[in-house]
Amino acid sequence: MSLETLESCDRRFGELIKRLDGLERNYNTEKLKRAYEYAKEMHKEQKRESGEPYITHPLAVASILVDLGMDTDAICAALLHDVVEDTDATYDDVKNMFGADVANLVDGVTKLDKIKLATKEEQQAENIRKIFLSMSKDIRVIIIKLADRLHNMRTLGFRNGVKRRDVSAETMSIFVPLANRLGIRQVKEELEDISFSYLDPFAYEEINQLLEKSKKEREEFIESIKSRIKERLAKDFDPVPTVEGRVKTAYGIYKKVYEQGKTFDEIYDKYAVRVIVNTVTECYNVLGIMHDMFQPIPNRFKDYISTPKANMYQSLHTTVMGREGIPFEVQIRTWDMHHTAEFGIAAHWKYKEGRSGKYKFDERLNWVRHILDIQKETDDAEDIVRAIKNDLAPEDVFAMTPKGDVKTLPQGATVIDFAYAVHTQVGHKMTGAKVDKKLVPFDYVIKTGEIVEIITSKDPSHGPNRDWLNIAKTNEAKAKIRSWFKKERREENIAEGKETLWRELRRNMIHITEEELPELVSADMKHHGCETLDDFYAAIGYGGVSLSKILPRLKEDYQKKFAEPEKSPDEYEFTPASDKSGSGVIVDGLENCVVKLSQCCSPLPGDEIIGFITRGHGVSVHKKDCINYLSQRDNEPERWVNVRWAGKQTASYYKVGLDVVGNNRIGIFSDVMNSLSEAKISTHEAAARVLKNGNFMASLTISVAGTAELEGVISRMKKINGVLSVERRAK
Repeated sequence: MSLETLESCDRRFGELIKRLDGLERNYNTEKLKRAYEYAKEMHKEQKRESGEPYITHPLAVASILVDLGMDTDAICAALLHDVVEDTDATYDDVKNMFGADVANLVDGVTKLDKIKLATKEEQQAENIRKIFLSMSKDIRVIIIKLADRLHNMRTLGFRNGVKRRDVSAETMSIFVPLANRLGIRQVKEELEDISFSYLDPFAYEEINQLLEKSKKEREEFIESIKSRIKERLAKDFDPVPTVEGRVKTAYGIYKKVYEQGKTFDEIYDKYAVRVIVNTVTECYNVLGIMHDMFQPIPNRFKDYISTPKANMYQSLHTTVMGREGIPFEVQIRTWDMHHTAEFGIAAHWKYKEGRSGKYKFDERLNWVRHILDIQKETDDAEDIVRAIKNDLAPEDVFAMTPKGDVKTLPQGATVIDFAYAVHTQVGHKMTGAKVDKKLVPFDYVIKTGEIVEIITSKDPSHGPNRDWLNIAKTNEAKAKIRSWFKKERREENIAEGKETLWRELRRNMIHITEEELPELVSADMKHHGCETLDDFYAAIGYGGVSLSKILPRLKEDYQKKFAEPEKSPDEYEFTPASDKSGSGVIVDGLENCVVKLSQCCSPLPGDEIIGFITRGHGVSVHKKDCINYLSQRDNEPERWVNVRWAGKQTASYYKVGLDVVGNNRIGIFSDVMNSLSEAKISTHEAAARVLKNGNFMASLTISVAGTAELEGVISRMKKINGVLSVERRAK
């Protein structure tokens, strides 16, 4: 692919303006030309990592917005979206030259990189917080942001491997759910596939190879189905409805394989045919014809016309079996439904020529209000990220109250989530629940179509149970539960928080006194707005402060302020045996010597070890089953000395290599990496390949505290479906 130049950018912009001139909508092309020239001038000294002029990026973002049918100001903002962040331009400069609307859009998209925050997670959360606050004023902000992320993903190959994985993970967990909830299918699917290609390249390549192998057969099958449907519809419709065919995306197939444990050939809706008609009545008529032509597969019919998805998607879905014995999905919708399915919120754009005013909230954007409500209930910005990951999940369930009111909830939601979706006070006073008139436990997971009745208490002092925080699925419900405890149970929260904090400090080997604690947690107290230690205890108690998030930082501060400084795991200098405090490896009979952990076998605390006196480099420590020790122990025996692990280690973590061998199935590499993530194990290197015998092999380098933790990791991996062996190796 040839790199772009300023000249080619000018040509592309000229072609973009010609496209706009050919559209029915009136665009202010003079304003767009001024925005392009200003952005080009401000970015003139800047290059992308590909080496191309920086203007290639805002120009590409603007082009994506044109494809989505956005208005002049949105396209202007796309051209200018990085000038305030990356150049000397200011908000006022943009406002004076292009108007308040464009300036506010640029400000909404601008990231907060210049603000110093404690962790990468908090930085990400603050960026998302700003985007949502801007969305509440103008929904175009997130559409521009999605276009910005889409082009960055398209050019992600120019960045390093670690950055590619980090950006892809963020895209998959935040921007894909947002694109889905806004209903912009084409953006969602492209973001998914690109992210998937970097997060699990092994599975991505395997699926693409399978698709490529069956390409001709697949195309012939889809064409034959389309022609048969058109021929049959011609008998009842004039003109004949539009019939399209498609194959599920690589990530869509991966999800079916990974989540449902199916093989490639077992995926029912791998093939799909879409029929587009003019009226809702025609949708149901076509459905009857499809079921007459083909054998419908039981329990595979979904009516999203009578019950639309939360992102406004409407269509009839049915899976049927053709003469060839191959199942395929048929989607039936009107043209209006089709435009909504393809472009989502952009298809319902309310900025029309000659009209001013903001995009008003309606039922389709209630989820934005839910996210904003969560911000009012917690001091932890990272709750916003968790809300996006959980509450904006791709699939929803629809359940009803006894009066017939439909409540939309994410998959996995419980009756507790349903109660709080009805009303905050219904949730607080809940004492039980009935589903389809049968009593169910609080952790009952709701299914689509069920009627849920919440039983409440008349006692005004009745409130939620603290255990509900572990049962509830939605962050809306969790935020309301935390808010109740924050207001109603301060003393209880203080006691609960104090006990929890000290227990976790002891578990993490943080040994400090009560007098030293305020100094250790001062930064976190300030960050969460806690004036006193009791405020901090209370915040932990009601869930406003997540200990799992702050403990890594507390451990780091503890090492700096209260403990002996740590050294590199490969180069420890240990005290002699006479030092009663102990600090790593003790060498019998030698004092004040340098000790190094050997690279050939990478010993860990818990391994049986032996020391070798080197010439001029101290004592090298080996495992007793190290091949170098076994082959050399009879040579110069006087240089081999007894060593042992001290009771207290100055090194918290040690690098160790693992080789994982398993069946070559889709998703196995992702399963291995997820097992490390769930165990909170740091991974330094990870690579996968196919062995000559067809098996899969992953070579990993991880950090562990000792053999006990390593054995836990190995045991966890061996339970993964398809894993045949997990072996420790030298680095």
